[in-house]
Amino acid sequence: MQDKNFDTLAHKFAKNIYGTPKGDIRAAVVWRDLQLALAELGDRPLRVLDAGGGFGFFSQKLAALGHEVILCDISAEMLSLAQAQIDSAESDLNIRLVHSPIQALTLAEYGQFDLILCHAVAEWLTDARTTLSQLTELLKPGGLFSLMFYNKEAMRFHSLVSGNFDYVAAEFKIKKKVGLTPTHPLFIDDVRGWFDDWNMELVSQSGVRVIHDYLKHCQPQGFDYAKLLEMELTYSQREPYISLGRYVHFIGRG
Repeated sequence: MQDKNFDTLAHKFAKNIYGTPKGDIRAAVVWRDLQLALAELGDRPLRVLDAGGGFGFFSQKLAALGHEVILCDISAEMLSLAQAQIDSAESDLNIRLVHSPIQALTLAEYGQFDLILCHAVAEWLTDARTTLSQLTELLKPGGLFSLMFYNKEAMRFHSLVSGNFDYVAAEFKIKKKVGLTPTHPLFIDDVRGWFDDWNMELVSQSGVRVIHDYLKHCQPQGFDYAKLLEMELTYSQREPYISLGRYVHFIGRG
């Protein structure tokens, strides 16, 4: 089985992930976490690897702050979108695009990084643990590893509250999956165990979309999405809400 390539879904992916209220929540939570963690590294240019970063949403934000970024993705179409956005940016962005599976990234060719991002990638990998372990070898001592992954327990809970009991009973196996439904969601405790195995301290843990995906279809009059975003940020780093996040964002220090 091969890892997922988003060539045929690139434009749909870009629109669905960051062109919606749920995309705004995802961006706000992860960017908040990154800013707080990066403050500990001091005010200096960093070497950043965005592994499987698609069109480079966070690559572009980090490069705009003066950091040197390598954006790697297996999808040529995603990198084409990235290049178009980089070319139209208001300022020059120091971003190098690498068309490659992230498993092919080597220490000899690319060196070590102060920050490695791997967002919404692990749940599409056939062997996430091995691939992520290889990525950590590219991290400088004291560097930060930002991992966002699709939460299998939240996937189960969302299906339960939606009444999809047969889907849960079948362990999420259906004849035809939606194109953007992750194929290999992960359990939080498993991923925490990986960080322990890598001797990596977890400095940040957040749930991403801890409220949005459980909202009732009919909202009260005057419902305010700005207030929803505020509540997402407020509760994203508290239990039990972390464990309810559709995605979970960990930042570890090597």
